[in-house]
Amino acid sequence: MHVDAGGPRDAPVPAPDAGVSFVMPVLNEIDYLERAVRTVLDQDVPGPTELVLALGPSSDGTTELARRLAAGDDRIVLVDNPDADIPTGLNLAIAHSALPTIVRVDAHSELAPGYTTRALATLARVRAANVGGIMHADGRAPFQRAVARAYNSPFGLGGGAYHGGTREGAAESAYLGVMRRAVLDEIGGFDESLRRGEDWELNLRIRRAGYRVWFDPALAVTYWPRESWSRLARQFRATGAWRGELVRRYGRRNSLRFFAPPALVLAVAASVVVAVLQTTGVLSGIAGLVTSVVYLPVLAYVALIVTVAAGRGGGRGWRDRLWTLAVLPTMHLAWGSGFLVGALSGARDTVDTSRIGTRNTPLP
Repeated sequence: MHVDAGGPRDAPVPAPDAGVSFVMPVLNEIDYLERAVRTVLDQDVPGPTELVLALGPSSDGTTELARRLAAGDDRIVLVDNPDADIPTGLNLAIAHSALPTIVRVDAHSELAPGYTTRALATLARVRAANVGGIMHADGRAPFQRAVARAYNSPFGLGGGAYHGGTREGAAESAYLGVMRRAVLDEIGGFDESLRRGEDWELNLRIRRAGYRVWFDPALAVTYWPRESWSRLARQFRATGAWRGELVRRYGRRNSLRFFAPPALVLAVAASVVVAVLQTTGVLSGIAGLVTSVVYLPVLAYVALIVTVAAGRGGGRGWRDRLWTLAVLPTMHLAWGSGFLVGALSGARDTVDTSRIGTRNTPLP
């Protein structure tokens, strides 16, 4: 997808010491929240800072932990997000914040030291409305490391800039994002009718309003992915469904890379149908031979999966590599099947249930 070099409008640049509001939606993050909060509060930012946590109805003790953290630091502000939807939580947090630059953070992520200072400098230098950097996924156990490897690979999530780009410049979207409040107010904040893909849609409206969205590879955020196969599948199916919804709404403004997983699903489905017809004798002889061409894309995909799993950076051992063989098709097929449903009939009330009512694997 072509990204313009930048809109004609410069975003406002507040005074260097005007301060920053961090906003974080939170749901069932008992094992990640404290570390995420610590990396935010440790940011060395000129001027005042605040961290607004939008608390969904957690069932694992996250809300109680958030209250203890807030009691120990007056920079932490709590706001209820009873519907648990991320865009709603972000809008609530922004509404309860007061400073001119908004930094979106995630309870499953950790900001690198100097992240905010660098982002503020980049925003001021290029007069962008939003700037983001690299999402560096990481993991502890073999499964989570395999998921992280897939996130960090161009083959895993399609090669978006924030999954490993190296060149600074105008971008289609921004991971998390450091944003000017004045621009958010102008365009109306996050779209609460979306449950996934809200960042991409917000950045589309920022660019439509004539402002710049910027990618700076010097910015880094550590992301801890899902810890189990079922939760990964549920997450990606919901994400795919909402991308399909965005295609329904915005059509060709979506990058072509989003259509690769649904194409894989259709190729697998066609292969299964042909295999059944060949096995039952409905397709035989020349017809059976000709229709065997449908296996080629699937075989090529399997060969690519095996190559990626066995290649460099395969993890710490054979279990990491075996999980990679399972993780990549899970991500692609779950996302692709969700996309087809969302594109054909809309995402409707599709919810990412991968963090509801479960306890995460503790981190050291």
